[in-house]
Amino acid sequence: MEFYAEEGKELDKACSTLVLPALSIGNVGQLAVDLLISSWRAERIGYFDDPNVLPCVGNNAYSPSPPGDLILPLEAFGSKSNGLTLIQQRSPVVKGMMIEFAKNLANFAAANEMKHVVVLSSLDFRQWQNIDMSSGLQIYYLSGSSVDGTDEDCEKLGWKRLPDYNPANRRWEYLNSIKEHDAVLDDDLFFEDLGEEDYCPSLPFAALFSCFKAKGLKVTCLLCYCSEGDNIPDAFHLAEAASKILRPIPDGSEGTGSGRWIVPISWKSVYGPPPDTSLF
Repeated sequence: MEFYAEEGKELDKACSTLVLPALSIGNVGQLAVDLLISSWRAERIGYFDDPNVLPCVGNNAYSPSPPGDLILPLEAFGSKSNGLTLIQQRSPVVKGMMIEFAKNLANFAAANEMKHVVVLSSLDFRQWQNIDMSSGLQIYYLSGSSVDGTDEDCEKLGWKRLPDYNPANRRWEYLNSIKEHDAVLDDDLFFEDLGEEDYCPSLPFAALFSCFKAKGLKVTCLLCYCSEGDNIPDAFHLAEAASKILRPIPDGSEGTGSGRWIVPISWKSVYGPPPDTSLF
């Protein structure tokens, strides 16, 4: 993985908290990072070239009047006022290369002395074993601060540790062995004969979590259950959770949800442009 800074810009050492999505159902992690970038007015500082990410291009997602700036599949943004570096991922990882991709990101974070990594992702609602909607949508977390994945600060916020996390599970053990392996691990073996207990460690967030942890970095995963469809409310929910451990919800912003957010202009066409009314 190579990082290329835009002309006149560079990674700021003061932006030592790294926030990034882990691709999963509904793309909720990516949508939440969109909200954070837009609301905290983060500036693009560069992009990554990684052979494990499928190529794609698009137009500027955050400008109200897109000047024709291309966006690439993996970009870095900086918010100096909040001390944040944010990574947005627009396309999936090549099949079988998630662990190598996670290792590359962990090397980048370690080389740039990131103090805390926050991974945002989603889980399939169909995998939710103990459904409790009495308090509305819930946030689950997984922390690298302890062996069992618990974190006192997250518990104080009313979040629950991911119930499916079991360090003794064969898939989690496989991921935890990354630290001892310099060679490429066989992802095909990792995804054979998956049972219900293997769902979470088979997801991208698990590979990222284990690789960041293997580098000795403080890492926190924030997760919510969702289904495919209109996942914008889930994105607000996850972004608000992230704001609680990053900084307060931005003031003076516009948006919906319990907080006030600046909605990216690209969301207006998230399902494509409106139909041509002349057809009717």
